[in-house]
Parts: sequence; C-alpha cells; structure tokens
Amino acid sequence: MYNFEYHKAKNVADASAQITQKSEAKLVAGGMTLIPTLKQRLAKPSDLVDLNGLTELKGIKREGNAVVIGAMTRHVEVAESAEVKKAIPALAHLASHIGDPAVRNRGTLGGSISNNDPAADYPAAVVALNATVITNKRKIAADEFFKGMFETALQPGEIVTAVSFPMPEKAAYMKFPNPASRYAIVGVFVAKTKEGVRVAVTGAGPCVFHQKDMEAALSKNFSADAIKSIAQKQDGLNGDIHASPEYRAHLVGVMARRAVQAAG
Repeated sequence: MYNFEYHKAKNVADASAQITQKSEAKLVAGGMTLIPTLKQRLAKPSDLVDLNGLTELKGIKREGNAVVIGAMTRHVEVAESAEVKKAIPALAHLASHIGDPAVRNRGTLGGSISNNDPAADYPAAVVALNATVITNKRKIAADEFFKGMFETALQPGEIVTAVSFPMPEKAAYMKFPNPASRYAIVGVFVAKTKEGVRVAVTGAGPCVFHQKDMEAALSKNFSADAIKSIAQKQDGLNGDIHASPEYRAHLVGVMARRAVQAAG
C-alpha cells in the first residue's frame, strides 16, 4: 500500500471540495473494492476522503410510490429492511445475496453503483427498476448513469447521495454466482411496471445492459415461455476463467426465465 493522506469528511460539501481540490483523491464508502486494490498497490491515490461519518447519506424511506435509499446504507440494511421487503422484495432479495456477511455489513449502495463493477448486482436493480440516482449536484436517470466498465456519468466532485427506486408491479432478480466471490457471473433483474417490462443483465458484459428482445416479448406476455426461444448474442460478452461468452449468453436466458417465474 502506498502512502496517502486520510480525511474524515465533515459533510457532503466538504467531501466534494476535498476530491475536487486534490485530483488524485478517492472517496471511501464501504471500501470493499478500494481497500483490496490499495493493498495490492494497484492504485496510488494522494488522499482518501472517508464518508462513513455522514449520517445524512444513510437510511431508507418511502416517498410516494418509490423507496429512497441513502448512498451509505449497507447492503445488510437493505436486505433486512421491512420497508424494502414490503415495497420491492426483489431488491431486498438482491441485497441479501451480495458477497458474504462481511461484505454485506460493510459494502454500501452508493459505493457499489459508483464503482460500477461489471459483475456487481445493484446496477441491474437500478436499470431494471428505472431508478433515479441522486447526487449532490443533480438527478441522473438509470439509463444515463452507467457508461461502461467501471465508468459512470459522475463528474469531478459529484457524489451519489441516494437512489430512488420506483415500486414495480412485479420484479425478481436471479443470478448465477461465482462460488468464491459471489459476484454475478450472470445476473438478470426483471421488472414489470405500468410503462412496460425492463430486463437488466449484469455480469455478462463489460457493463449492465438491457435485454431488449426479452423486454418486448415480456411486455406482450409476461411468462417464461414468452422468452424461451430468445437467444442472447455472444458478441461483446465477457470471457474469462469462470465462463466463456457462449456460456454467459446461455445463462442470460436461464436466469431471465427464472426471474420471470420468481416474479410470478
């Protein structure tokens, strides 16, 4: 680990100012990705700005037909929230299967989507539920937030403060997890809303993406049979020691059908 200066943020404005003034500064939320990266000397930030003392970034509340979750809310808090279980049980289910207990007790919603790991679970929920990402500067629609592998629409000094998840009519998330890390080799979140059906895939490609053919089919007939003949294209999918592009393409169909069945 390289040397760095540590700062405990006083508030969101202070944190934003710190990372704006110091070009090589990094934010620390749960640290589930950052700390291992630092230990392996794969990153060399000049400063670390810790968000963990900011209570204004924590909490879960119902606002109309949406559930708003603070960026520093831990995965375990989402998984165990009575409000989330009642309003969007699929989101609670997703959070309960992130990593292991250590990760769920430290990792945060805001940290996960800001990092945008290709195999992270939360991006699928944000896209499928058509959530709104709220920052200290603006509101960003789900389809505009995730830009590519480890890349988001966040600008310098911009910090995620909360995410607003609209309540769907039906929803479910199913994933094929890596047995060691529990990251999604492929995960599919299906949500039926008044506007139609959204199907978001994580783990399969460099970034979360829509399965538009399945969305069109499910909007007409919300059943597993409606998508059983739809094949995910292999082009552009991830291939590594865990799964080939061909296998990931196959898993997209399997997980999507399971998600539709689970959504009922």
